[in-house]
Amino acid sequence: MADILYTYKNQVYANITNRCDCSCTFCIRSHGDGVGEAENLWFQKEPTLQEIKEAMDAFDFTGYEELVYCGYGEPTCALENLLASATYIKEKHPIKIRLNTNGLANLYHKRNIIPELAKVVDSVSISLNAPTAEKYQEVTRPQFANAFPEMLSFAKLAKEAFGHTQLSIVDVLPKEEIEACQKLADELGIYLRIRKYS
Repeated sequence: MADILYTYKNQVYANITNRCDCSCTFCIRSHGDGVGEAENLWFQKEPTLQEIKEAMDAFDFTGYEELVYCGYGEPTCALENLLASATYIKEKHPIKIRLNTNGLANLYHKRNIIPELAKVVDSVSISLNAPTAEKYQEVTRPQFANAFPEMLSFAKLAKEAFGHTQLSIVDVLPKEEIEACQKLADELGIYLRIRKYS
């Protein structure tokens, strides 16, 4: 059985699905079966809500202030289990919830899901990945043709709905693209986090 909850750099993560509507060229999934303390993040069968709850019950959250939904898949592809398990853990522990997402959930679900997320999610980190639509399509390889503007639209809505919203990129981008991403984030009024590639 794959790990549902795992720790990495003193944070606890929830891996609830392997489904993803992107195929990023730099995706960590292509480099191994696990991350941090997780030996295997690949599910043979997607976990049920009950299995996610059981993993949460078995985990000692002492000392952890935040649970991050981020694993070997896009968490919003398993929206019902995301919402239900986040509600469940908040009822049991005074913990913050962060969602790491590609920002394409509204496209995927064909509706604005941000009001549903905002009931249980405290902060959102959205993968920007590139400063232009052309570069984004090249690097992120999403299932959708209009992914880049839709991701930016999601980010704008998220900024109004959550306590903290950030865009993120990986530091493997060329310097000029990093600068262009920063300019775009500044124009949107959203913090840009530049992550080290690991």
